[in-house]
Amino acid sequence: MAELRLSETRDLTRIERIGAHSHIRGLGLDSVLEPRAVSEGMVGQIKARKAAGVTLELIRDGKISGRAILIAGQPGTGKTAIAMGIAKSLGQETPFTMIAGSEIFSLEMSKTEALTQAFRKAIGVRIKEETDVLEGEVVTISINRPASSGGSVKKTGKITMKTTDMESNFDLGWKLIEALDKEKVQSGDCPEGELEKRKEVLHSVTLHEIDVINSRTQGYLALFTGDTGEIRSETREQIDTKVAEWREEGKAEIVPGVLFIDEVHMLDIECFSFLNRALENDMSPILVVATNRGMTTIRGTNQISAHGIPIDFLDRLLIITTQPYTQDEIRKILEIRCQEEDVEMNEEAKQLLTLIGCNTSLRYAIHLINAAALACLKRKGKVVEIQDIERVYRLFLDIKRSMQYLVEHESQYMFSVPIKNTEEATAGEETEHEAMKV
Repeated sequence: MAELRLSETRDLTRIERIGAHSHIRGLGLDSVLEPRAVSEGMVGQIKARKAAGVTLELIRDGKISGRAILIAGQPGTGKTAIAMGIAKSLGQETPFTMIAGSEIFSLEMSKTEALTQAFRKAIGVRIKEETDVLEGEVVTISINRPASSGGSVKKTGKITMKTTDMESNFDLGWKLIEALDKEKVQSGDCPEGELEKRKEVLHSVTLHEIDVINSRTQGYLALFTGDTGEIRSETREQIDTKVAEWREEGKAEIVPGVLFIDEVHMLDIECFSFLNRALENDMSPILVVATNRGMTTIRGTNQISAHGIPIDFLDRLLIITTQPYTQDEIRKILEIRCQEEDVEMNEEAKQLLTLIGCNTSLRYAIHLINAAALACLKRKGKVVEIQDIERVYRLFLDIKRSMQYLVEHESQYMFSVPIKNTEEATAGEETEHEAMKV
């Protein structure tokens, strides 16, 4: 009963945050890696999800390291959603590290150090440890609680435990007494076997956590503050040597995880050179990168290349492409997001929101869901209706209408450069009229 009440209290006090991809539960694949049309928050992108499923099997296999995957597609086609689906499918056992390409240049350390730390965060180490465990029915507990001034005298006690095979007495220290008091230990069913057993306990950490703990005095505090700073290469070499010894002795195993770099086109030529070398390491994780760029300049050079990635690095990549969503798929995604954000919307409003998503962007339509819910609440309604969608559509501009506004008022802005090709911008008026037709 005590455990039940504690669970209920935690559920009541837990704060839920809804993110852009909080509705993703996995890749939505069946047992033979065939994508379902709508499953685990994923909609459409059948070929891309099937390819991601093959990637998932490579990661789970754990025998191959240094593989790199590129997810390329237009903005708003679910690239990050696929990466999140991979992470959810892997579960908590496999490390998954996500960074943006631009983060590398904003940290208080060198670019190569930032990438090294990201790589080692994505490499797990399972350390095996055998420990003595006492299991049995509690027969009697006697605890001495001396009256002391200032709490200098600690509690002592004894406990008698038994199983179906044996019975024994044990002395209790003050820490164990506090733990027993906290758990309110009482007599229970007898487990079978011996009282004293040796069990294998697994401790899961990452190479980066081991690096930080051993890099300085009280280094474990840096894990909480995030102030890791530069870690010497000598420290990492010593740790790699020790981990290799543990592997040979059967005390530990390496778990290569996944490093996901979004906006990979933001990396410069030096970063790509580092990645080329890092992927050749035996303990390298699976690298997944994503970009929405086409033919563009490689940062740090004047060279133009596909996706802003050097050709030698492109040659290492297995490339997964995503396609724009169809109208039906946009409708299903919006319905999933309404459910995730706990917004009730009638069919006419969903139809208009879908049309807006097709004519503007899926992201814009998703952003209108919560705004429309607030508009509905303002008029004391319970279900979002078409008038709520119309209201927020007029309040918040999409990119095309924003460009049209800039064209009309560019002379009033500072440092404005005249837009020569206004074809994209003038399409904003037509979009508005089309989107408001149901």
